[in-house]
Amino acid sequence: MADSNTQILDIGAVLSLDSKVHQTTNSDGFGITESGFLAKPFAQLLTEKLSLAQMLFGNDIDISSGSSIRKLLEISALEEARMWAALDAAYDNSYVTTATGEALSKLGAELGISRPHMEARGTVKLTLAAALPGGINSLTIPRGSRMTTSGGHQVATDETVTLSAQGQSAVIKVVAFYPGPEHNLDPNAVDGTAHPQKINDWMRGDSSLEEMVHVETLAGKTMVTIDHTAPLAGGENYWSDTRYRQLLLRAPRSVWTIEAIETAVSLVPGVRQVRVYDGRGGLDINQSIFGNFNFIERVFSAERDLGSPYYFSVLVAPTPAAIWDGPTGLQKAVETVIEDLRPVGIFPQVTSAQEVGIGIKGKIVVNYPLPNGTRAQINASQAAIALKNRIYDLVRNYIESLKIQDPVRHYEVSYAILSDPAVVDVQDLHLIQYPPGFDGFDLSQAVSATAVTTFNPGQNVQLGADQVPVFLDAPNTSDLEIV
Repeated sequence: MADSNTQILDIGAVLSLDSKVHQTTNSDGFGITESGFLAKPFAQLLTEKLSLAQMLFGNDIDISSGSSIRKLLEISALEEARMWAALDAAYDNSYVTTATGEALSKLGAELGISRPHMEARGTVKLTLAAALPGGINSLTIPRGSRMTTSGGHQVATDETVTLSAQGQSAVIKVVAFYPGPEHNLDPNAVDGTAHPQKINDWMRGDSSLEEMVHVETLAGKTMVTIDHTAPLAGGENYWSDTRYRQLLLRAPRSVWTIEAIETAVSLVPGVRQVRVYDGRGGLDINQSIFGNFNFIERVFSAERDLGSPYYFSVLVAPTPAAIWDGPTGLQKAVETVIEDLRPVGIFPQVTSAQEVGIGIKGKIVVNYPLPNGTRAQINASQAAIALKNRIYDLVRNYIESLKIQDPVRHYEVSYAILSDPAVVDVQDLHLIQYPPGFDGFDLSQAVSATAVTTFNPGQNVQLGADQVPVFLDAPNTSDLEIV
């Protein structure tokens, strides 16, 4: 009995010493706190154990770096640090804002939004099949031009390419229009119709191919052949954590909300950005009467006529490869998705955002191996063109990340250019704004100066409420000169 009491007293003494250790080593404030979960680091755990050992066995105990007791305490602290790290990960993986990997996918599945697949990517070779008709020096195929396979798959060019007598062929990047591993198109796949996954034709109803169709009409023959030899890859991959998290944070926790519509529409292939306007469902600050009356005297909008259908507006910014009209067009696809979400008697008005072309012009200083020659010869070299295309990709990634009505900021474009390790300096950089509907211009020729606005260095491009920026990388719309 005495031994039992002694054991109880010893445990009480240890707990008392442990309390003193917490006070002397600042051990409070770890675990679940007001700002989240804070794990104890290894150094803190080891400090607590060393302090507790000295209180239990006396200050003369050997806890130097080479002692056996010190090594045992370090091993114990290391295991506890791993446990704290696991607890930290378990806590973070319980919330959409901090979860990663499979944990984030499971949280999304609980919301009914599985992690989407990426689009497969690859390359094809384009070749001029015949000489260009008289008076035409080159043929430009814009980024986003659609291609097809005999099996009904759809692919789009992922960069702008210009073919001419001096450059009759080019290997360009392409991206599948629809996501998923079933679009990892293999040109060697065979079935009863030969090669159903081989990219072999153009979707000539695509408005971006108007220039090519016009040249083919003049020549009376097919002008550009497609050589697809290597499979596309990457369709089996999923969205990154950052992109998927942004989607889940926008996801509604009810059915009929603006967020529900935006989430559903944003997952439609061909949609770059979406904005939903519901004037009667909230304040419409765009009305001319906003801010000009007393709230007690008037309402923002006229009361709803119960005998008339109720409409809300869905403004969609399409990707370059999207085709808007037609039974399989983007407008119809968006309306179909919304059909399952809207209540009876409430109808969407789906419209396309105005695409405002953005070009850049300036000079860059580079630290990059380039051939010798005059400045014109250097800029026309394959190495210089490859470098510029790499820089254009960085600028395009920034501009395509912008939402509807977001301005194109000069310093952000400069930062994107300087993000390439080969670029040392950017000089005299101008942003160029092309008017809405720029795709109606014949970009094979110089656009009239009166149709564009060139901004001074440092000036931003401001856009309207229904406008979205699109980067133009054609030679006559963007030009970075290496000096």
